[in-house]
Amino acid sequence: MLNHERPIKRTNPGEVIKKAALTIKESYFFWYCFVAILVKSILFIALISDDKANGIVPMRVFYSMPPFLVYFSFICIVLSFGFLFRNKGQTIGFLVINILVSVLYIGDIWYFRSNSSFLSLHMFSMTSNLDNLSSSVISMIRVVDIVFVIDIILQVVLMLKRRSKAKYHRRSVTAFLLLLIVPTLYLTYAHFKIDKYDRGFTNQMIFRKSWSPNQTMSNLTPLGYHIFDSYNFYVESKPYVISSSEQKNIQKWFDDKKENLPDNQYKGMFKGKNLLVVQWESLENFVINQKLEGQEITPTLNKLLSNSIYFNNFYEQTYNGTSSDGELITETSAFPVREGATFFRYPNNTYQYSLPNVMKSLGYNTFASHPDKGSYWNWMPALRSIGFEKAIDSTNYNIDEVINLGISDKSYLKQLPDKIKALKSPFYAYTVTLTSHAPFDIPDKYREIKLPKELEGTKLGGYFQSIQYTDKYIGQMLEQLNKSGVLDNTVVVFYGDHEGVHKFYDDEIKNISYKGDWWKENNRRVPLIIYSKGQNGKTISTYGGQCDTLPTLAYLFGADVNQMEDKIFGRNLLNTKKNYTVLSTRQFLGTESYPGEKERMLESIDLGDKLIRANYYKK
Repeated sequence: MLNHERPIKRTNPGEVIKKAALTIKESYFFWYCFVAILVKSILFIALISDDKANGIVPMRVFYSMPPFLVYFSFICIVLSFGFLFRNKGQTIGFLVINILVSVLYIGDIWYFRSNSSFLSLHMFSMTSNLDNLSSSVISMIRVVDIVFVIDIILQVVLMLKRRSKAKYHRRSVTAFLLLLIVPTLYLTYAHFKIDKYDRGFTNQMIFRKSWSPNQTMSNLTPLGYHIFDSYNFYVESKPYVISSSEQKNIQKWFDDKKENLPDNQYKGMFKGKNLLVVQWESLENFVINQKLEGQEITPTLNKLLSNSIYFNNFYEQTYNGTSSDGELITETSAFPVREGATFFRYPNNTYQYSLPNVMKSLGYNTFASHPDKGSYWNWMPALRSIGFEKAIDSTNYNIDEVINLGISDKSYLKQLPDKIKALKSPFYAYTVTLTSHAPFDIPDKYREIKLPKELEGTKLGGYFQSIQYTDKYIGQMLEQLNKSGVLDNTVVVFYGDHEGVHKFYDDEIKNISYKGDWWKENNRRVPLIIYSKGQNGKTISTYGGQCDTLPTLAYLFGADVNQMEDKIFGRNLLNTKKNYTVLSTRQFLGTESYPGEKERMLESIDLGDKLIRANYYKK
């Protein structure tokens, strides 16, 4: 060897790994964040054991043996990125990671409180929905949420005390890789062992979807849940192809639903009349025909019942799309997708037997109107795809008063009759109300109910005020239509899109001490009211849901409901011997007409998801 040549220094892999392990061991803020995130993860799982994430239900915290090695793995993967920085940057890096984790956890908690599910990548395409929603978001905050930020405040204090030691923090790519690769290998092993070969604890699963998002969250923590959600988002972005065996099951399901009954007196009862359908924001059934200290909450609706077919055992079936799901289910008799909102994921799907398409086949002109922006929940392109010939939004109105999410109901319902009167008969017009949306905080000048002291300042009291406000201006709208003569030949339908005060603030209601128990009802029941001037009123207590609206109305207007039996989930509530409905929460309400009907009909929830993704309902 020549004198100027130096021997090549070989790196010992074992020493490199040992050094990286020592770096991890001695990293104060890595371990601080590790413990903090682990504690927050367990607290998160404990909180969602309560239906509104306000407390802890001990017997429901974990669905199976807590997979702590899985928890450790996801935390290590997330924190591994902190070792890509040096000096003060590493300390700040761990802080930023911890903050982002807390933001994710809090966002999940808030969304869970209002929608009983968690944030998803599908939600990123729905950012336009955040417009005017600040008050609703704020109303989801609870004192218990502070547990997700206390550690961050303490971490900042510790960073300031230990800032002189920050200069000794070195970047370690090996430590990063060690914390990334080893946990990933373990998760892969655990996936095959538990998910593929079923060698875990009873009911244990990892990377496998459960019917309950809570169970998936419990298995993975929010960190793993959202990584898994990202994978599912990618998979589900591809068109769903129905296999031949699935097609047979689909046909068998629709065959099992059929009743093939002879027509009755309701067939074509409203043939030739105009139709106006109103989706009433947050209208629950429990307020109908009720008085608060002698004051009617819904005097207009109560008066209409004497000339209405009133379904008082009618239920919402919405899911992640909330109000937009209400529109989808009512107009198409289809169930929404189980991830994200159908109107955002599949706005271009078409539906052969949607209500507007059925009415068009009967010679009707179709029209949809909203008092908010057409981009909100992507409703305008979605409703056009569903079949409405004309759709207008808030830009077509005088926006002289805004409350909550859009034009106030007072202003909108005063302007809407002119749009309706301009329609060529026969017409099908569809609209929604907005002001009675959470957080039920309308201006004082519109609060006309004198509340008892027990309800002053409560969400329940605010809800009563909001519903009564909308009811008043619904009455004024109908009076305008009556004076113009339009109401003489128009059927008006009202239904609630979803629960209101019980959906968002059931925890508060439980703590209210007020006489009676009628206001405590919390079972997803919303009213369906079909009003026609001069007809005799009738209350029907058959169990039904929003998917039954289409076939029921189609029957009343003379359409052949039998033609659509293979493309709709609902049934005609005016000609049925069955008495049941299914909820998006996988509940079966009512009675079985044959053994096994409950399990069979509950299949519709997942079946509906597949059919939407496959665009099954197209012409």
